[in-house]
Amino acid sequence: MAVILENIAKHVSLTPEEQALFLSKTETHTYKAKTILLSAGEVCKHSYFVNSGILRSFNINDNIVEHVLAFACEGWWMSDMYSYFSQKPGQLFIEVLEDAEVVSLSKENQEQLFLEIPKLERFFRILIENSLVANQQRLMDNLSLPAEERFEKFCSKYGSLVYKVPQKQIASFIGVTPEFFSKMKARLLKK
Repeated sequence: MAVILENIAKHVSLTPEEQALFLSKTETHTYKAKTILLSAGEVCKHSYFVNSGILRSFNINDNIVEHVLAFACEGWWMSDMYSYFSQKPGQLFIEVLEDAEVVSLSKENQEQLFLEIPKLERFFRILIENSLVANQQRLMDNLSLPAEERFEKFCSKYGSLVYKVPQKQIASFIGVTPEFFSKMKARLLKK
């Protein structure tokens, strides 16, 4: 079974016909590392499911500082949710960090699937709920936890990404400077 169908099956059950219809509305592409799937200022027309590889979403502020919002590895979804749902220009970039196979689902096809397979609305509602909960928890962690605990939570949630993505991106994700992150990591390794 395709990785994306396994992901859907965690929350809703699709018949073989529904699975085939769903897959017919998606496109699968392979991308090299450093490929930009979405740029700030563009309207996000797709949500992305990672079959393999790693994606990240980030913003660049007025001082040309990158702020990493999320990472997506195998079995995870990624999109600029503000832009995708509002169909207005977004503020995020989505970049391939490690060569990836990505399934894309257009907003138009998603809406059509909701009409033809109503239980997919439940699936995507669950995804959005999970995303909202995770984003709120991350915000609370960034406001209330020391950097070391935020890094430990990152390691717990993302595991091997610690060794696959640049340290400066992990530092950005947990809300510290690359210099502070390097010193903190050295301290943690000595323990």
